[in-house]
Amino acid sequence: MTEHKPIGANFESWIDQQIAEATERGEFDNLPGAGKALPPGGEDEDWWFRDYMEREEVSADAALPLPLLLRKEAEDIDETVRDLPTEEKVRAAVADLNRRIQESWRLPAQPGLFVRKVDPEPVVALWHATRPLPAPPAPTPPPAPLPWWRRLFRMPA
Repeated sequence: MTEHKPIGANFESWIDQQIAEATERGEFDNLPGAGKALPPGGEDEDWWFRDYMEREEVSADAALPLPLLLRKEAEDIDETVRDLPTEEKVRAAVADLNRRIQESWRLPAQPGLFVRKVDPEPVVALWHATRPLPAPPAPTPPPAPLPWWRRLFRMPA
């Protein structure tokens, strides 16, 4: 097989020649999927993309433009921070999101796709409101009665 199309050769005939030579060498024999029907395309032009997303187990969010992805993340921030153990970590998660939002402002985006920063105070307040109340301390047992000789002579313990 030649690397480049010969000068003066018709492009289509050169491609056909390359395919014919590869077929003669057997390079198309035993290919995966040989003899199987092509997946139905139907009217949907993006069937291959959906199939790829399912096969690779990728969320459809990965195909969203960055501003929409950040908007979705901002809407779901309460669920994201729900299981964080400390208020500092909650504030750090909101600060990280706000940093990525601010970085996205520098990138060109489609008109109308603007994302606002997230105010950390309502997120922290909701996080505090949904935290389980701490368990009350275990009651302390009453002090043991003093021995008779200490009660009799009122000796300090």
